[in-house]
Amino acid sequence: MLTRDLVLPRLAGLVRPRSPQWTPEQLRNLVTRVADGHSGTLLDLVRFASPTRWWARLALTEEVELWLLSWLPGQRTEPHDHGGASGAFTVVLGELSETYRYPRGPVGHRVHAAGSAIGFGAGRAHQVWNTGLAKSATVHAYSPPLVPTREYASLHDIPDEIPPLPPRRSLAELSKEPVEP
Repeated sequence: MLTRDLVLPRLAGLVRPRSPQWTPEQLRNLVTRVADGHSGTLLDLVRFASPTRWWARLALTEEVELWLLSWLPGQRTEPHDHGGASGAFTVVLGELSETYRYPRGPVGHRVHAAGSAIGFGAGRAHQVWNTGLAKSATVHAYSPPLVPTREYASLHDIPDEIPPLPPRRSLAELSKEPVEP
C-alpha cells in the first residue's frame, strides 16, 4: 500500500511490492523510470532552499521509499551510510559529486551528470554534494524503507562492517498520523 506521500499518480504501477527487499539494480531501475517518466512533473515539484536542502517523499511502501531532493551549489551531505538499506539515485537536473567507500575498501569519487543513475548495496557509505554552479535535483530510493542514516566524521572512519539499524517508524505508525490538507 502506498501512503499519502504519493504525488505522482502513475507511481503506483512502478512502486510494487517486492519481497523482502528491492535489490540495488531494481532500485536503480525504479529511480531511472521515475525520472524518465516524470521529469517535467518532478521539476515542477522541486523547490530550492538554503541553508538546509529541500526534500519530499514521493512514495512509501513496506518495501521501498522514494524521495525527490534538491541541491543548491555548495549543498552537501555529511559522510553517511544508510543503516543497512540498499539505495539508488538518479540526477534529474544539474550534476552532483559523490565520494564513496565500502568497508575495508578504497575511497572512490564520481561525478553524476543529469540522466546518470547508480544503485548501491547496504554496505556502502558516501558523501554527496553539488560542487557545480547550477542547481541540481535527484530522485532517491531505499529498501528497506524508513531506516535512519549513520554519519561519520570521514569516510575513513566507517567500520569494517556496517550493521543494519532498525527502522525509525513502521508504515503502520505513519499511516495513523493525521493527513494535513
